[in-house]
Amino acid sequence: MKAVVYRGPATIAIEDRPIPALAGPRDAIVKVTATAVCGTDLHPYRGELPQFEAGTVLGHEFAGTVVETGEQVPYVVGQRVFASDVIACGRCAACARGMHYHCASAGLFGSSTLVGAAVDGGQAEYVRVPFADVVLHPTPEDVSDEQALFVGDILSTAYAGVRAAGIRPGDTVAVVGAGPVGVLAAACARVAGAAEVVLADPDPRRRNSPVGRVVEPHQLSQAARELTDGWGAHAVIEAVGSPSALRGAIDAVAPKGTVAAIGVHHADAAPFPSNTAFAKEATLRFVVGDPLVVREPVLALIRAGLIDPTMVISHRLPLSSAAEAYALFDAREATKVVLTTTDSPPTATGR
Repeated sequence: MKAVVYRGPATIAIEDRPIPALAGPRDAIVKVTATAVCGTDLHPYRGELPQFEAGTVLGHEFAGTVVETGEQVPYVVGQRVFASDVIACGRCAACARGMHYHCASAGLFGSSTLVGAAVDGGQAEYVRVPFADVVLHPTPEDVSDEQALFVGDILSTAYAGVRAAGIRPGDTVAVVGAGPVGVLAAACARVAGAAEVVLADPDPRRRNSPVGRVVEPHQLSQAARELTDGWGAHAVIEAVGSPSALRGAIDAVAPKGTVAAIGVHHADAAPFPSNTAFAKEATLRFVVGDPLVVREPVLALIRAGLIDPTMVISHRLPLSSAAEAYALFDAREATKVVLTTTDSPPTATGR
């Protein structure tokens, strides 16, 4: 099979790998039809994670069809499914509390050993899914594979951030970052009842957003105050994962407001405006999106026509063009790239 393999910073290879085999009774093998490049994938690509192992098959957003199952997996061959990016056993005390990221067996597809043991990712023609009875979910007939793969990560992350921020009808919401996750967070905020949504991004190519006004980062706090008679944003979603983004979120939030940080933070030490946060009595919550917890309500939003996550897709390329996809995404010439293993992009049954 063909697989997208990390070979070092800015080096992506398409390699022939053996089709994976079952390793236990809770495994499944999925033939991938649609997979995507995520902003998280850019951290090793940019050389920001020196511990990331060369030879890793990348990708944690994917959907496809079941081709083989272990005896404890309740799926049948040919069934359409999508995967959670978070791998968890579903049976331990942490999982019972909905804390799958803290499961003793937790992992992330295609992420080397950053979280738990390395598990090959879904940017490949086939992928082995551990704990498939928990990690996989059936794709409804009226949901496309493209839509489903977003439920496996960034749409669920956006939804979790909005939920953690406690957004209420009539609130003004600020979003730091107008990339795919930020745009989907803004869309979820609208569904939650936000009256106004303002986003911040330094890239002028992201200034035209279907979900809210986009300003430059240094303008976000003022824009939020203008919408609230000087008060500030009732809630802020930080969707970048940098110290400067977190500072901008604290600056924009209103007194007693909540900042939900859903961007991936990996700095060991970073300046933090504790004086501003304290004076505002602000709440700061770091949120790791957990599709295993929120995928049902997120699927319901898609099926009801309230959110179509494919609106953030700018490029659809074959798996063989993965190196181009990474280069486009890194240069911000692409908003979101979906890689397909078939001649045409997959769609829902009957579409």
